[in-house]
Amino acid sequence: MTEYNSFIAAKTPRMMDAGFEVHDSAVNPMLFPFQRALVKWALMRGRAAIFADTGLGKTPMQLEWARHVAAHSGGRVLILAPLCVSQQTVAEARKFGIDAAYCRSQGAVSGPVTVTNYEMMDAFDPAAFAGIVLDESSIIKHQEGKIRTRIIETFAATPYRLSCTATPAPNDYMELGNQSEFLGVMKGVEMLAMYFVHDGGHTAQWRLKGHGQARFWEWLSTWAMVVKRPSDIGFSDDGYDLPALRFHEHVVESPTPEGQLFPDVASRLLDRNRARKESVDDRVSECAAIVNGHDRQAVVWCHLNDESAKLTAAIRGAVEVEGSDSLEEKEARIGAFIRGEARVLVTKPRIAGFGLNLQFCRDMAFVGLSDSWEQFYQAIRRCWRFGQTREVNVHIISAESEGAVVSNIKRKEAAAHEMSAAMVGHMEASMKREIGVNTDQNRTEYERDYVSGDNWALHLGDCVDVVSEFDDNCIDYSVFSPPFASLYTYSDSDRDMGNTKDHDDFMRHFRFLVAQLFRVVKSGRLCSFHCMNLPTSKERDGVIGLHDFRGDLIRVFEAEGWIYHAEVCIWKDPVTSMQRTKALGLLHKTIRKDSSMSRMSIPDYVVTMRKPGVNPEPISHTAKEYPVSKWQRVASPIWTDIRANNTLNKNPAREDEDERHICPLQLDVIERCLELWSNPHDLVLSPFAGIGSEGYRALEMDRRFVGVELKRSYWEAAATNLRSVRRAQIGMFDAAE
Repeated sequence: MTEYNSFIAAKTPRMMDAGFEVHDSAVNPMLFPFQRALVKWALMRGRAAIFADTGLGKTPMQLEWARHVAAHSGGRVLILAPLCVSQQTVAEARKFGIDAAYCRSQGAVSGPVTVTNYEMMDAFDPAAFAGIVLDESSIIKHQEGKIRTRIIETFAATPYRLSCTATPAPNDYMELGNQSEFLGVMKGVEMLAMYFVHDGGHTAQWRLKGHGQARFWEWLSTWAMVVKRPSDIGFSDDGYDLPALRFHEHVVESPTPEGQLFPDVASRLLDRNRARKESVDDRVSECAAIVNGHDRQAVVWCHLNDESAKLTAAIRGAVEVEGSDSLEEKEARIGAFIRGEARVLVTKPRIAGFGLNLQFCRDMAFVGLSDSWEQFYQAIRRCWRFGQTREVNVHIISAESEGAVVSNIKRKEAAAHEMSAAMVGHMEASMKREIGVNTDQNRTEYERDYVSGDNWALHLGDCVDVVSEFDDNCIDYSVFSPPFASLYTYSDSDRDMGNTKDHDDFMRHFRFLVAQLFRVVKSGRLCSFHCMNLPTSKERDGVIGLHDFRGDLIRVFEAEGWIYHAEVCIWKDPVTSMQRTKALGLLHKTIRKDSSMSRMSIPDYVVTMRKPGVNPEPISHTAKEYPVSKWQRVASPIWTDIRANNTLNKNPAREDEDERHICPLQLDVIERCLELWSNPHDLVLSPFAGIGSEGYRALEMDRRFVGVELKRSYWEAAATNLRSVRRAQIGMFDAAE
């Protein structure tokens, strides 16, 4: 079992150390204790992410990381940053005594640390750098974005990688998958397959599997630190208090259509855009009155080019930064604002809303809002951040016709804070362990237990582990329904075969059991498994179609020496399947739209494999027990008379975090297989006992039973079901334990 134990240990996804250790005394003493801990951890990982909120010092941390990587490797490190953040990064490097230079091309590189803008990335040779840092790495957020793909592919061979951004949106799992892929931890599609489920439909999103949550956050903490405050990783929050944030709502009047008492309120995006264009002059006038009413510096955020030009003309001491400006013009104008040479900066959140430290400014205005909460939040955090000592004023100027803009933003804000807090809460103990802070949290350990009754025994444990302890050639027949790869997940254990990143991973795991079954089943005897082919999805697999899961299982058995003996197809009602799965291929509207995407309902199969050799105890039936008419029905390649709802009661075993429903095998199927392929008193094995369906029917039919179940709630339900069987005693039970 050494090989199996090694497989299970390796199955736990974890970022392997690809870096090097540095002594605490070698880290810049100007960094705060929590910053030094994060730098040391990221250097040890070699490829890591620091998701620290604004003002927690990501810039000095990434500079210190880059300094050590350059010194250790004898190479250079490239830092990619948003517009104008590069100059702030170099200025920060000077404060911390780090040799860093801003360059726009490969030919200008000279020192150990080079800082440039994302826009200039193509001017550099990635092979010339031992390390890469992504500042404000949420730039790779969008899964299909060209920038995302180019960054990941360009730096795939770079030995050391660091990703830095403010805490990512906790419900934007695609962003986390992209970060993981950039760092070489795990491909995004593998992450989704292992920890997430897509419920289907046009509006459904990926969500964490019920039993995948704890494992996902623990996995994330092995390569990413999500820090809202230093206390999240066990350090003091002294000096990290945010000042007050004051929202001021200004609503300009909108014209009332003739015959109405009130103006029309936009309900659709198209209507809101029209309302914004119609109210530009009024909103600009209101903003100018606010910003011109004081002499302090201010940032004015807008979304339309017309807004930007009119605001610049109406506001005293304003400079405008547009998307069409050259890099030199953008840098010069933003730099003038940072140096205090310009009183007001007028621009769009997508241009200057990420990365810049504008904490010297405490006044900002939004002349209209987009539907992007991320852009709004990031724009505010340019000024409202750790290090800001004064209260920050945010003026939101909208038209009546735009509707309840501020209330909607506040709703999104509350939801975002709630989700971020949950994200940190999930990861806190794991992150502290990673950093080296003591925690009292204990991980759930693998359990073994055992219960038995009249002619049955039930093991709680890993089926491979338990069956490996059985004697050779002790099982007369085995019948079961294995996990359908990662389609259903019932626990968070690595020993659960449903916890897999892909089909190949499942097959490697399942093969260990098949080998043990070959050893314990008697010569010439049989093993039957229930299965179905698996639907693929565009989101998870890239295509809509079917995966030959049944064939994969057969090939695994054959590779271990089994003989492909028989199979039967079990009819399934296509209407019921359509109602349950909403599969595109089963919908009647697909016939009308494009029937090339239509398909049949996916049937179940019972596949039976035979162990080579002579059966020492023939299974015989009398003509009375098995008349020709019955045999003709059973011998049919399709069983159309299986009652889909003839199963044991599954509700007592279900847990809140179970994905989908428990799928016990129909008692009709079990009865038919047991009657055909086993004798009375035979010992029947189910390595996936679930709630005890195979054992329940085996005992009713005067067989003996031994089962294995990994999940305690199912194991307890199975024991209850097996105890409930009432029948005549057939002697002492002698099961392999």
